Amino acid sequence: MADLSFEELANLEITSVSKRAQRLSDAAASIFVITSEDIRRSGVTSLPEALRLAPNLQVAQSSATAYAISARGMNNNTANKLLVMIDGRSVYTPLYSGVFWDVQDVVLEDVERIEVISGPGGTLWGANAVNGVINIITRSAKDSEGGLITAGAGNRESGSTVRYGGSLGTEGSYRIYAKYFDRRATEKLSGSSKADGWYKSQVGFRADWELPTDNIMLQGNAYNGSEAQLSANPVSVSGFNVTSRWEHALSADSSLSVQAYFDRTERTIPLVFGEHLDIVDLQIQHSLVMANAHTISWGLGYRLAEDRVSNTPGFGFLPANVDQHWSNMFVQDEVSLTRDLQLTVGARVERNDYTGNEWLPNARLAWKFAPEHLLWTAVSRTVRAPSRLDVDTYVPATPPFQLAGGPSFVSEVAKVVELGYRGQLSQSMSLSATVFRADYDNLRTLELGPSGTFVTLGNGMQGVVQGVEMWGTYKASDTWRISAGMTAMSEDLQVKAGSTDTTSVNAQAGLDPRQRWMFKSSWDLSGGSELDCIVRSVSALANPDVPAYVALDLRYAWKPRSGLEFSVTGKNLGGSHGEFANASTRAELATAVFFKMVARF
Repeated sequence: MADLSFEELANLEITSVSKRAQRLSDAAASIFVITSEDIRRSGVTSLPEALRLAPNLQVAQSSATAYAISARGMNNNTANKLLVMIDGRSVYTPLYSGVFWDVQDVVLEDVERIEVISGPGGTLWGANAVNGVINIITRSAKDSEGGLITAGAGNRESGSTVRYGGSLGTEGSYRIYAKYFDRRATEKLSGSSKADGWYKSQVGFRADWELPTDNIMLQGNAYNGSEAQLSANPVSVSGFNVTSRWEHALSADSSLSVQAYFDRTERTIPLVFGEHLDIVDLQIQHSLVMANAHTISWGLGYRLAEDRVSNTPGFGFLPANVDQHWSNMFVQDEVSLTRDLQLTVGARVERNDYTGNEWLPNARLAWKFAPEHLLWTAVSRTVRAPSRLDVDTYVPATPPFQLAGGPSFVSEVAKVVELGYRGQLSQSMSLSATVFRADYDNLRTLELGPSGTFVTLGNGMQGVVQGVEMWGTYKASDTWRISAGMTAMSEDLQVKAGSTDTTSVNAQAGLDPRQRWMFKSSWDLSGGSELDCIVRSVSALANPDVPAYVALDLRYAWKPRSGLEFSVTGKNLGGSHGEFANASTRAELATAVFFKMVARF
């Protein structure tokens, strides 16, 4: 990947924009691709840290286990407008429509790429793909045959991975792995420990078969972990998942894909709640080319979630046990109006148990006005459907209630307009830029109940988020590559007429920085050595007050021979800083040094 030219990178195949393979240079969306080489040379040790490499994402760490990750604003500890998938398996939880980042893990050496779309993706991916889509794609088992051992240790964490892959007959391949990490507790601004250290182990497998007209994939993972917390017993997390996918070429112009997965998660937070969640999901998609001008994709989907919650006296979900159902149907047509002008129109109908049918349309126009330059625009309507947190939350868990759920809660709505450019400015420089405006309605608020003695969750807030995001890469020489990215945006949130809420605007406003920028340098030295540098700058958050910071990461690696690599990575070398939450509780991320060995055989 490091040796690819800009032309070859532009031809990199992606799948998240149109739900089929297409060239990155032809994608009419604000998409950034984190490559396997980006991950390796950054020295990151977790998926949330890898996502910092995408300039169109805001990644803020508030403790050793907790991250707030969003695109285009609306960030918080329970961010709920970003859809995340791992090899096609959606990992958002119907408990609050967000992602528990502590249990999302893969062998980073097996990641092929991470496709990060900022902007709505509801037509193809459904409700909750409001502000973006993250698609984490691991490589086929045939590309990871042989053995892999990694071992790392530092002042903040330690961990190791063992993976082995081989052949299954003449047409199949497999890999199995086991990994473990132990992360130390972080400290507060006062210097006292947050007592949030944790450890987790995970095992898994993947098998792939490539036949003349069929591709079959089967994979599974299981994990178990323990997360310390102050003044309470540790949080326990565990679960397993199995995913299967069959892709069949019906003809040269037609293909069928069927995917199914089962996902079990268990989480126990002492003094708060416990949850046992089982999800079954089935997706069917058909794509075909008609009359050489229309590429049509359509599909059906169904999801069932069995959620079983153990409440505590002070907090509860009522009813405690719920079975939820979702069904969907989508169709999208990519029409070649001329050789250089393409129109994409599509719509999705998605049904949920709380609000019934939701309508998610989308239209995109892409103009390739020169061979290496694409101008595109898009208009979309998408929603964030209600979750159990919006409808079933009660405080305390028995009457009289202070918070009595959200009996009238409806979907949050976003109407988004985008205008973007992607192109190769020269043989050594590429650029992508997007301006956007998102109009939100029915955002979550706290409303007084009829008697005035309790509150309920309602939809009394609206607002506008607008901004610009851009990034580019410059190849200074055959051994030195530089990249940079930035985002700037503004948020204007207001309580609607008739709302009794006096706190939600202040609680949500100020959680997103107005500007972020990132600079990255990758330099190949002589003698099999590498030097990588990443500088990130994030402006201040207003509420709660989090000062602006600049973080510097450095990595040096040495490859004494093929298949063996030693590296040392320094994180936050500019000094400690906080990223999220108020000063009394947030983690101050101190300088961290991590030594790592990777051996392949």
